[in-house]
Order: sequence, then structure tokens, then C-alpha cells
Amino acid sequence: MIPRDETVRLIGALTAMENKLLDAAHHWELLDENGCVPAAPSYTELLQHAADAHDLSRDVLRLTGDFAGSPYRTTRAGSAVLVHLATASSLSVHAAPHFADTAEGALSVLQSGGPLDHNLANRMVIDHAVARSFLRRASEPLRDAAKELDDHLDFHRFLTKLTPRNSPVLPPSRPGRRHH
Repeated sequence: MIPRDETVRLIGALTAMENKLLDAAHHWELLDENGCVPAAPSYTELLQHAADAHDLSRDVLRLTGDFAGSPYRTTRAGSAVLVHLATASSLSVHAAPHFADTAEGALSVLQSGGPLDHNLANRMVIDHAVARSFLRRASEPLRDAAKELDDHLDFHRFLTKLTPRNSPVLPPSRPGRRHH
């Protein structure tokens, strides 16, 4: 079994990471208030999306690696959590390249000095949306892993109810004296 304190700590870490991914997916926007790609999209801002997505992915990978190296991965709950973490890791690593592709499109607009090409704008919208989708999708297995651990806490509670608390603990028996 995963100790209760460690389970609670892991649930907190998973929930925090899930919230970071969802927050990024929700707040990192490409389109302006009219729902259009700006005429001069900010390369710096879009490149920052890629860098921040990379950092988030690294954090998910680190969380996964730490758990994979723990002795808890071999428990029933731990095995399920590890599968969810592996899925989150795989999904999260795909976001940064799509954000980087969006930034590359913005850079080409800056370098051309001309108006934003319709095909390039569409490609940027798709890349940015796909990147945000990977962040949202990566948050789901983190939520599922936290749910798995929450169920594990329920199991802890169940076992605690079964264990008698007021039973006296008998001292260890002493070996009898030998008489020769």
C-alpha cells in the first residue's frame, strides 16, 4: 500500500499539475478579441508559449519519473497511477512543438513585412489549437491518476475501520528460565 501521507502529497502534486496544464490551455491565446489572427502576431509571446509548454512537459515527465522510481509503482494503485502518468507525459511533450510552429509562422509574417497570408493564418490557428488541445488532454490522465489515489485513500479508511484501535498490545513473551 502507498502510505496515507504520501498518497495525499501525490494527489496534491497531480492536482496542481493538472491545474497548470488547464490554465495554460485556457489562457494562452492566439486569436484577438474578434476571433482572428492578429495582422502582426507576437513572435515573442508565441515563442514563450512554446517555452512554457516545454517547462510544463518537463514537470510532468519529472513527476512521472519520480513516481516510476518509487516503490509504490508496484502496488495495484501505483501501477494504475503510473499508466496515467505515462499517458500524461506522452501527451504533454507534443504541445511545445506545435506552439513553436505557431511562433515560426509569426516570425515569417514579421520577416516578410507583408500582410498575413490566409493559408499561414489558418496553419497558425490549427497549430496553436492543437498545442492547447495536447495540454488539455494531458491534464485528463493527471486527473484520473489523482482519482485513483483518492480511491486508494478510501481503501485506507476502510482498513482503518476494520482495525480495532482499543485492543491492548501485549508485551512480548519472555523466554522461560532453564534450570539445570
